[in-house]
Amino acid sequence: MREYTAKDIRVLKGLEAVRRRPSMYIGDTGKRGLHHLLYEILDNAVDEALAGYCDTIRVTLHADGSASVEDNGRGIPVDPHPEFGVPAVEVVMTQLHAGGKFEGKVYQISGGLHGVGASVVNALSEWLEVVVKRNGKIYRQRFRRGEKVTDLEVVGETKETGTYVRFKPDYEAIFKNVREFDHELIRERIKELAFLIQGVRFILKDERTGEEEEFYYAGGLAEFVRYLDEGRTPLVRHPFYMKVQRDSVEVEIALEYNDSYVETLLSFANTINTIEGGTHLTGFRKALTRVLNDYGKRNGLLKENEALSGEDVREGLTAVIHVKLPDPQFEGQTKTKLGNSYIGGIVESLFAEHFFRFLEENPQDAARIIEKALIAKRSREAARKARELTRRKSFLESDTLPGKLADCISRDPKESELFLVEGESAGGSAKQGRDRQFQAILPLKGKILNVEKARLNKVLTNEEIKAIITAIGAGIGEECDPSKARYHRIILMVDADVDGSHIKTLLLTLFYRYMRPLIEAGYVYVAQPPLYRVAKGKKEWYLHSDEELEALLRELGDGGNLTIQRYKGLGEMNPEQLWKTTMDPKHRVLKRVTLEDTAEAERLFSILMGEQVEPRRRFIEENARKVVNLDI
Repeated sequence: MREYTAKDIRVLKGLEAVRRRPSMYIGDTGKRGLHHLLYEILDNAVDEALAGYCDTIRVTLHADGSASVEDNGRGIPVDPHPEFGVPAVEVVMTQLHAGGKFEGKVYQISGGLHGVGASVVNALSEWLEVVVKRNGKIYRQRFRRGEKVTDLEVVGETKETGTYVRFKPDYEAIFKNVREFDHELIRERIKELAFLIQGVRFILKDERTGEEEEFYYAGGLAEFVRYLDEGRTPLVRHPFYMKVQRDSVEVEIALEYNDSYVETLLSFANTINTIEGGTHLTGFRKALTRVLNDYGKRNGLLKENEALSGEDVREGLTAVIHVKLPDPQFEGQTKTKLGNSYIGGIVESLFAEHFFRFLEENPQDAARIIEKALIAKRSREAARKARELTRRKSFLESDTLPGKLADCISRDPKESELFLVEGESAGGSAKQGRDRQFQAILPLKGKILNVEKARLNKVLTNEEIKAIITAIGAGIGEECDPSKARYHRIILMVDADVDGSHIKTLLLTLFYRYMRPLIEAGYVYVAQPPLYRVAKGKKEWYLHSDEELEALLRELGDGGNLTIQRYKGLGEMNPEQLWKTTMDPKHRVLKRVTLEDTAEAERLFSILMGEQVEPRRRFIEENARKVVNLDI
């Protein structure tokens, strides 16, 4: 085992201005930034696991608002740092860009590359405690808002090794608008890590609810693919899987084809979800198209002059790609696109070799895959004609826009809003109540097509969907370009009942499957119409939940002469009420649709909107207790 000592810790620059400008280091001081703190500490434990020194990681959400991460790795060094003269663990916790990852000796593979993790977490925490098990002893040190409170002290003896970090985010000064960790968000990240790192056991305990869950997947990425495809029927008997090392790079890929019409493709580099893709994804896609064409022609499944495109071979594909490399270059501060050019060639050659062998060894599976791609090719040709009809022309030719669209006067997308409104009645009220300068209204008739169960050519023949695509003007599928959108706020406005929820889900499925860049750009919102109107004399209140109603009734005391109206639909509000409660930027509540967890989003859309009934029934049974405000 290679020694890990204080001389391995390299300091690039001291801790500066983290508390004054936290967003520079963690993105924001909202929900995402809060969870970034926990992920930074978790990444350090994961790096020990990737290096082969740790097989158990425990994450605990404590009742006092703090969180802790414990691993059984080597433990942070505690010997004096040669430059600073204080224990190395103190340097790690108080100096920006301090860590054992910069020279590639201690951690050849690492996700947390910037070395800002522990010190930034310390700086943005009300308090932090670190416990190290190492050299037969238990060491402990405490900090407050980045400053040392106690020196490193020996508090016991042990034969174990590892690191325990517990911290309480500074909710008072930094995270003023979020007060607690989100169990589900953290659970999905831990589950994702358990799939990505075979042989490592993750335990999540939530002291607030008493829940404790263990994640361990011996099947790794192959098990991950089957998990993502829970709501679909596989076309292959078992997933393709490879895990190959070339020099210092490891390429791990699992894939299978299913009966759906959509592509589910997740890519990772050193456990980091590269949601914008990168060179590893490009190499994979090139090889996939080339191999299926080569195999098809060699085996008489394709004619000599017949060629499958990338779009054709990706229909119904579910794949997970994970590369581990010593020097990843991530484009952008958020580390979402892998930029190393040499990785593309390595992934392309290794995957092509192993996937071709898989097809040769499984000829029945290969025939089914190519048959599906050929059907997709024919559908794509039909879709191309339908797509031409939905392409929005220039602003000067605005007469091509849908007839029922009540457009806004403004031609500045940044200030323009499009409301997709359920029902003609509510659409009429919205048209009368809106601000015509920047608000456009598109009424929708009934429920749109469930795009999870339809190919693109069928999607583009649906009148309501055509109207939506044409009105927005950004295109659809691989052509979807947020810079061409006519509105930077696309607001789904539906009734607060079961039918409204279903219509909202159908619309979200459309955006997720065919206009995802609009979600990623932050352009898609859901309006929050009130559930109740309470009136007393000349005063009135609009409330969005049963909890708000109960709180108001307690505040009003005996509540004499109260009128309580429960809204079942948007059509029950007159134009003035709809404007005041749901459309007026000064008073309305909008929820932005975001992609917190791509893997879980893929799985849930396939379960809830796909063909398979049993996974949907099981999901509803498991989650029914979490539902509030259910209308029967």
